[in-house]
Amino acid sequence: MSSTTYRSPWVDDEVLALRDMVTKFIETEALPHRERWIDQKYVDRDFWLKAGAQGLLCASIPEEYGGGGGTLAHELAILQVPLALTEMGFGLGNAVHSGIVANYILAYGTDEQKRRWLPKMASGEMIGAIAMTEPAGGSDLKQLRTSALRDGDHFMLNGAKTFITNGGHADLVIVVCRTDPTAGTRGISLVVVETAEADGYRVGRLLDKVGLRSQDTAEIFFDDVRVPARNLLGEEGQGFYYAMTQLAHERLVISDGAVAVAEAALEATVGYTKERTAFGAPLFEMQNTRFELAQCAILVRTARVFVDHCVELHMRGELDAATASMAKANSTDVQCEVVDRCVQLFGGYGYMLEYPIARMYADSRAQKIYAGANEVMKELIARSL
Repeated sequence: MSSTTYRSPWVDDEVLALRDMVTKFIETEALPHRERWIDQKYVDRDFWLKAGAQGLLCASIPEEYGGGGGTLAHELAILQVPLALTEMGFGLGNAVHSGIVANYILAYGTDEQKRRWLPKMASGEMIGAIAMTEPAGGSDLKQLRTSALRDGDHFMLNGAKTFITNGGHADLVIVVCRTDPTAGTRGISLVVVETAEADGYRVGRLLDKVGLRSQDTAEIFFDDVRVPARNLLGEEGQGFYYAMTQLAHERLVISDGAVAVAEAALEATVGYTKERTAFGAPLFEMQNTRFELAQCAILVRTARVFVDHCVELHMRGELDAATASMAKANSTDVQCEVVDRCVQLFGGYGYMLEYPIARMYADSRAQKIYAGANEVMKELIARSL
């Protein structure tokens, strides 16, 4: 489905021009290295520096902190492109780096913290990660065990985190941890670890995933890591509240990316079925093929319109957690359903990794799991009814 058929109301000519520029950058600087990045399970650090030099990191961070000075629309336009380019898939960790970590620092950091970290994140000198999930639990932050106990003008950090995007090469990690083991959710805080200066910080294995294979995803460990108290992000004991507040933003970023993938899958499959012949005619001329694609188009368009509505709400500061959860659950379900239907229309070739649709199939499944499993999204939605 042509991207000119429908234009999101938040996409103006400037955002379109930015998207075109990012597309050229990804095609030149990323696609030629994709297979090597898959084999090594991470994107080269040099790519981050090139992206920073082009202004493609932290696009919505104010210029005074080294960012692009744009809006959420500019950020999403940049994040969409690697997803929409079906040859690229989900290998880049910029959605976490720019879309989530930088946003936490902007929202809760002191002016000194913003000036210390954000310019280096915008340039690609520092790669950001956020560590929530632990080996014994994911979506339920109330159960986290990683602790950061006060020791003079430092915190003593101990624990383990897993499934951490950018974890293998992160220079800066926002760690969700317990600073008061007796205070329940009010004992949870955010502590920022600068990994180059953190004795006792250790990266485990880069995880071997079904999809997202060029994305740096790792286990990380903290063994008596002394973190300066000045690296506390926001107020002590407010980490649970901060995480719950920011999850709406994170889920919107995921929702927009999910629809971008579904749109790309549909467009690729329409093209394939018009070229591929069976029984003497293009697949597209068969009624079942047309009906399948029509149903995919319905799913994609309705998901896009709802996500666009959420983007506009968020840009006005009006997006609530329940609505963000609806967007995340619906868009990722749509993504997986549409990609699956498209694989079927590709036939045997749809299962071959040389075809982008197969990689999209493997990459898409995790979307329904991270940032809160879709079952958790439904529980949050139900509580709002």
